[in-house]
Amino acid sequence: MEQLVLDLGLAPVPTLANFVPDGNEPVWEHLRLWLQGPLHEPLLLYLWGPTGSGKTHLLCAVAQALWGRGEAVGWLGADVLHPGSFDERWSAVLLDDVQHYTAEQQAAAFNWFVHAQSPASGRLRAVLACGDRPPADLPLRDDLRSRLGWGHVYRLQPLDEPARRAVLRRAADERGIVLSDEVMDFMLHRFARDLASLMALLDRLDSYALRTQRAITIPLVRAMLAAD
Repeated sequence: MEQLVLDLGLAPVPTLANFVPDGNEPVWEHLRLWLQGPLHEPLLLYLWGPTGSGKTHLLCAVAQALWGRGEAVGWLGADVLHPGSFDERWSAVLLDDVQHYTAEQQAAAFNWFVHAQSPASGRLRAVLACGDRPPADLPLRDDLRSRLGWGHVYRLQPLDEPARRAVLRRAADERGIVLSDEVMDFMLHRFARDLASLMALLDRLDSYALRTQRAITIPLVRAMLAAD
């Protein structure tokens, strides 16, 4: 199976509004209600599930919502090799893909967690984290692993094929792309089928079609692969 490299720079900004909650309604509703309320209600939440189930999307959606309210947040992804210290201005700490954290990242995550949930002064901050397995199974230091399981823990389910088709169709329509059933079948059966990869593929196809001034067809997809 051929897979395209994910280009997150082209992906639409993740929000709660463009998250498809099919099968994951409880956590989507939980976050929606929390973001509507006062931030002094400290949220402690851990999300887990396979690649493409929407974990990072939801964390990014929370970050976008808080930034939109003028709030500062601390973000620690596995690609942040040398995280700084906790910032008192933060309203929330967001820990992404914790199963990949190095020893340095784990130390920073633990420090952020303690400052957020047990501050020496001031209010508590929210901590939202995600990984690919339950907290108890994470390959992390004991003190961090145990704390990630203190709050609400939700398992996210990937979208089924009809839901993925609906999301692709909506995304194509929003971009003004004519995406035939034939091309959609080709995308779903020949490439990585998680939603993040499919959306990245759609963005790559859109960009390539614009550069080449061609409609999106199966020959165009093959031509793009050949060019890559």
